[in-house]
Amino acid sequence: MHKKIVKSIIPTIIIGSVVTSLALSSFLTSTGIDKAEAAAAASSSLSFTAFLKNNAPNRTIKTVHGLNTVTNLSSTVVLVNKQRNLPSSYVPQDLVVPRIPFSFSGPSPKKQMKRVAATALEKLFAAAKKDGIDLKAVSGYRSYATQKAIFERNARNKGEAVANKTSARPGQSEHQTGLSMDISSASVGYALEQSFGNTKEGKWLKANAPKYGFIIRYGKGKEKLTGYSYEPWHVRYVGVYIAGEITRQNLTLEQYLGQSH
Repeated sequence: MHKKIVKSIIPTIIIGSVVTSLALSSFLTSTGIDKAEAAAAASSSLSFTAFLKNNAPNRTIKTVHGLNTVTNLSSTVVLVNKQRNLPSSYVPQDLVVPRIPFSFSGPSPKKQMKRVAATALEKLFAAAKKDGIDLKAVSGYRSYATQKAIFERNARNKGEAVANKTSARPGQSEHQTGLSMDISSASVGYALEQSFGNTKEGKWLKANAPKYGFIIRYGKGKEKLTGYSYEPWHVRYVGVYIAGEITRQNLTLEQYLGQSH
């Protein structure tokens, strides 16, 4: 029993710790893990540290045709914002439709997500259903061209200044990564409104999304850091551990990744 308990906490230790191999190895062997397991755990810790370092904002950008363009396109922590653009030609290679309820019927590209995010979202929706929470997905993947049309429409209808706070310019949308989904509920007519955050469904999503690898990407009070208005409906997949750390520390993705240089 003791050994099982220790093994269950290894992922938390090895991923979250910023320690030397020797220190971690010593800790694990003292709690009943053999030297081979301890060495593997220490190696995993160093691998995760390297992963964060390799995905740090200052290491994952280059200038292409005058635009700051991200280079780690396939990463689950790819950082896309007003200063970091995706190539106009970029389309994720493993887009699938998660088996979850949507707020609309019929086929559509916006039902798609990258496979890893889609699988995680299926688990999140299953947990919501178990808890009596009725969620529906509204919008996932968007191509560069689709985002361009959305932004231009919003700019015409609301003015460019407002549009720039509530929608992304083409190439600057997380939806193009295939790692994001907009989620809503019947309580707000499946609309994407800030009032969703005050509903039982919105509150459930905020509290439980990190357990399945998602963060509320554009949090309340984070507008100056993210560049966008509060969006309680927009979840972004980053992986369970990182989602937990971002939420626990009340950080934006920009802040979390910026810690690694």
